[in-house]
Amino acid sequence: MTGLMERAKRLLGGGSSVAARVTGLDSAVAAGRGRLDGPELDHADTVVQRAGRRLQLSSDHTVVALGGATGSGKSSTFNALTGLDIAAVGVRRPTTSWATACVWGASGADSLLDWLEIPPRHRVSRDSTLDVRGDAQRDLQGLVLLDLPDHDSTEVSHHLEVERLVALADMLVWVLDPQKYADAAIHDRYLKPLASHRDVMLIVLNHIDEVPLARRDAMVADCRRLLDADGLHDVPLVVASAKDGTGMDELRDHIARRVRDKDSVNARLLADVLVAAEDLSQVSGPAPTAALDDRRSAELVDACVDAAGVPALVEAVEASVRHRTRRTTNWPLFSAFTRRRDPLAAATRGGGRVTALHRARIDTAVRETVDEVTADLSPRWTAAVRAASVDTLPELEDALDRAVAGVDLGADRPPAWSRLLQLLQVLAFTAALAGVGWLGYLAVVPMTGGDAPEPPQAAGMSLPVLLALGGLVAGIALTVLGALSAGLAARSAGRRARSRLEAAVREVVARLVIAPVEAELDSCRAARAGLDTALR
Repeated sequence: MTGLMERAKRLLGGGSSVAARVTGLDSAVAAGRGRLDGPELDHADTVVQRAGRRLQLSSDHTVVALGGATGSGKSSTFNALTGLDIAAVGVRRPTTSWATACVWGASGADSLLDWLEIPPRHRVSRDSTLDVRGDAQRDLQGLVLLDLPDHDSTEVSHHLEVERLVALADMLVWVLDPQKYADAAIHDRYLKPLASHRDVMLIVLNHIDEVPLARRDAMVADCRRLLDADGLHDVPLVVASAKDGTGMDELRDHIARRVRDKDSVNARLLADVLVAAEDLSQVSGPAPTAALDDRRSAELVDACVDAAGVPALVEAVEASVRHRTRRTTNWPLFSAFTRRRDPLAAATRGGGRVTALHRARIDTAVRETVDEVTADLSPRWTAAVRAASVDTLPELEDALDRAVAGVDLGADRPPAWSRLLQLLQVLAFTAALAGVGWLGYLAVVPMTGGDAPEPPQAAGMSLPVLLALGGLVAGIALTVLGALSAGLAARSAGRRARSRLEAAVREVVARLVIAPVEAELDSCRAARAGLDTALR
């Protein structure tokens, strides 16, 4: 929220309808920045800043701007309402682009006039000594009446000043004259575009004294018809003449009531907020109904798991663990002849593993996911979500390679139980070797003329034979057991490796794809929530 709105909320209280709506629009602007950039967002931001500033300024004053074309009698009306000869009339009208302000109750109005950028020399106070009829003006206490430059002036600076103050005034009084009341310039430029602000508008058909009595009713009816066509059905139409005073009391009463009720400031700001919020709502669209749920996230992770070569690495881990375990648990003589290159070393050597085919699959998976979650979003939000998802694709490929390379696959450590089998294999081999050696000794001794000692018996067999056969049978059995256990160990290691690799890939996908997409969807929801608050 902007600092202006924070201070305004403190001044008005958090429950203010105007403050709440402006805060909602402010939230929508913040959420849409960088996504909904365009005239609608810029206008909404301007409304937020303008409303925040106006809510900080005097709430005891109501700014009423008199606008009209050259010769409409706007300045005469201004003088009639003030009771002072302030504004130059007719040929004496100044060429300056500044508006003139008259203030009833000047205390506290200076900051408001500064915000309106009314130069001090163009300010008049009804509290001053110039006022000799102050008692008659008490019902206008709190009025800041502006006499705007002619909207149809040939001076560009006049147009700019009118446009600026029309956007800032709390109430707008448009003074028409019998000759130009149907002029398209004021209807197309101001009245029709400001139909949404009809609650803070008033129309004066001036110079009625110059219209023959027989034509007045028809002219008033035609003027009313044109206003209705502009969408200003409920806007009061005051028939007046600043010259002879006709309708001036009625006009004065209308303004006095608005000043007394002090509702014009809120009404004007609400109208501004509603228009800006509605325009921004058209380009923002609805909040997303889809989300990156577990299914969609899992599909993205699966695509990236395959792209990062996880299945091949898992197979290599299983083959490596199987190879290492079988070498450890094999009959020692067999192990000496089964040395070969570790399968995992062959699988992990080289650079990145994300190939062109894998990149295509990742790209397809990301785009399909984005298409699904943005199916009901406006084009601008769809573009924002898509940009957030695809902008990180080049980084994603490198990040996947780094993440996979950094995983401890746990394949270089054989299972603890394999060491026991290895020890048993050594014992079995030692027993067999001892038995064979003993039998060899018994066979060689008679050949040298000696007497071979009778070998001891065990389990009804000669101990050397028992050692040789037992060691051999035990070695074969342990080898078979080791091979079966190596398969189990390989599958277990593969599962652990897959879990670690998938976790690493999941972290990369969450950081580089899911988080940016969810951030855009959250921003879209925040924008929609803010607009709903502004439009409620």
